[in-house]
Amino acid sequence: MLIDLPLHWIILLDIAAWFIFHMVISLGCMKIPDAWYAKTESFFQSFAWEENGELWQRLFRIKAWKRKLPEGSSIIKSSYNKKHLQGTDKQTFEKFIIETKRAELTHWLLIPPAFVFFIWNPLWAGLVMVLYACVVNIPFILIQRYNRPRLERVHYIRKKKACVKKTFSSHFWGTKRLF
Repeated sequence: MLIDLPLHWIILLDIAAWFIFHMVISLGCMKIPDAWYAKTESFFQSFAWEENGELWQRLFRIKAWKRKLPEGSSIIKSSYNKKHLQGTDKQTFEKFIIETKRAELTHWLLIPPAFVFFIWNPLWAGLVMVLYACVVNIPFILIQRYNRPRLERVHYIRKKKACVKKTFSSHFWGTKRLF
C-alpha cells in the first residue's frame, strides 16, 4: 500500500474506481469501429486445443449457466444485446461475431486494472481485487470463446453454400436467364 487511507475511504475509492474502469473500458471498446473487429483475427482466433469452443463446454458446462449472467446491454443501453441471436441473415451473423469480439476484448481489458488497487489497499485487499477481476470477467471471456467458433462455423458453411449455389446457378443457366 503506497497511500494510507482510512477504511471507509478505501471502500469508497474501490467502488468508484471499479465503476470508472468498467465504464471507461466498456465505452472505449464500443467506440472501436466494427471494421477493426471484423478484420482482427489473430487475437480472437480459436486455437486447435479449444476444439472450436467445445473444450470450454466440457470443462465448465457453459450452456448450463451462460444465460444466468447479465448482458452488458442491460447496463449500457446503447450496446448490442448478445443474449439471443437477433436473426439468421448474413449481416446479423457478422454483427454478432463482431460483438463477441468486442465483449471478449472488453473483459480482457477489465482484468489488468485490478493491479492499480494495490496502491491504496493493503496486500490482502489488493489480492481480493485481482481475484474479483478474474472471477467477474473470465466467465464472460469463456462464453465468447465458446460461442464465437460455433457462429463462425455456421457463417462459413452458409457462405460456402451460397457461393456454390451462385456458381451452380450461373453455370447451369448461363449468364442470361432463359425464363
